[in-house]
Amino acid sequence: MNLSYFWYEAARLMTAPARLAADMARHSLQNPANPLAYSPYARSMAAACEMFERVTRRYGKPSFGFTSIIIDGVSVPVSERVVWERPFCRVVTFDRGFVRGLAEPQPKLLIVAPMSGHYATLLRGTVEAMLPHHQVFITDWTDARMVPLAAGRFDLDTYIDYLIDLFRDLGPNLHVMAVCQPAVPVLAAIAVMEAQGHAPVPDSMTLMGGPIDTRRSPTAVNCLAQERGTAWFERNCITTVPAAYPGVWRRVYPGFFQLSGFMAMNLDRHVNAHAEMFDHLVTGDGDSAERHREFYDEYLAVMDLTAEFYLQTVKTVFVDHALPKGTMIHRGTRVDLGAVRSCAILCIEGENDDISGVGQTQAALDLTPNLPPERKAYHLQTGVGHYGVFNGSRYRTVIAPRIAAFIRDMGRSSGAADGNGAAIDGPAPEAQT
Repeated sequence: MNLSYFWYEAARLMTAPARLAADMARHSLQNPANPLAYSPYARSMAAACEMFERVTRRYGKPSFGFTSIIIDGVSVPVSERVVWERPFCRVVTFDRGFVRGLAEPQPKLLIVAPMSGHYATLLRGTVEAMLPHHQVFITDWTDARMVPLAAGRFDLDTYIDYLIDLFRDLGPNLHVMAVCQPAVPVLAAIAVMEAQGHAPVPDSMTLMGGPIDTRRSPTAVNCLAQERGTAWFERNCITTVPAAYPGVWRRVYPGFFQLSGFMAMNLDRHVNAHAEMFDHLVTGDGDSAERHREFYDEYLAVMDLTAEFYLQTVKTVFVDHALPKGTMIHRGTRVDLGAVRSCAILCIEGENDDISGVGQTQAALDLTPNLPPERKAYHLQTGVGHYGVFNGSRYRTVIAPRIAAFIRDMGRSSGAADGNGAAIDGPAPEAQT
């Protein structure tokens, strides 16, 4: 039995008194009533205490935190609401206040967040860019350690079942955005729906930095999975949830394993970032220190994945390449991408993506031969890596407007209602690089 989770919890509990002492010392050293608080020594010690507390802390699930957004120069209140829920997922939508002159209804956009260690709040910037002119929904996946064994299993087949149910419940006139890992199950779910004649099928899907065919431009992540194979990951990466959590004894791939892998890929950058934060704390640069806190509060908050989902994904996507080979099976039936005939596809990739190489997402366009060319589009964003595809300045100024235009045009070409509620027939944008 892999006991790494139990050792991790034991280490966390053993450091708890030291973490509490460090936090108390920091508050004492920063207290304005303390005459030593303004000395270089006190600032250095307080900074060291904060760094120790943050490094040994377990970060909880962040909140989206939207209270308002700017629409056409006007601040509009935003509230969060759960509209769909299952044991391993809930779907959140963001209700906006009334804006005079804003056309309604607006396109419905379901953002399928990656189930790869981080919480859906990692896509806060993705959501924020789409909120002004879309009714946005997002999948908020549940930490596997918080789901009791009585709730049953959750594997890749269950994931696809969830998506099919979601597309039905939120449709018609629904558009889907899959960020990274969900590109494969989203494409598979829509293929299953079209093959079985289910309605309504989403009007469009936007696949962003997804591993559709990892044989194209393989990255270090892809090569590792291919070389090690599923059996190695099961022996070394799967453990059980300890007794402190509702999901006790559930077999999982722990979030702290995934986080270790993420950080190891850019270890120098993370070490330098923490060294810079220490300097910011000592010199009193509060704004820079706060930006560091905000980023790492999100980045270091991780969730566990069920063992069956993780291992089936590794085998299906990275080892067997089942979807591009046409051998992927869902509930005993082969997933036929040739069945995709109506749901438009926009593939977006980053030039410097070191997780999903260039061409891996674009493969979806080649694997759907029966989808008309005018319902396919491609965008390669120069100068961005994996996270820049769905977050940051290039996403806000270039990629998000490209997605919005694609959604608008595909909704019109499929006869969906436009912003004023009228059905419009119009040409779809041509694929572009």
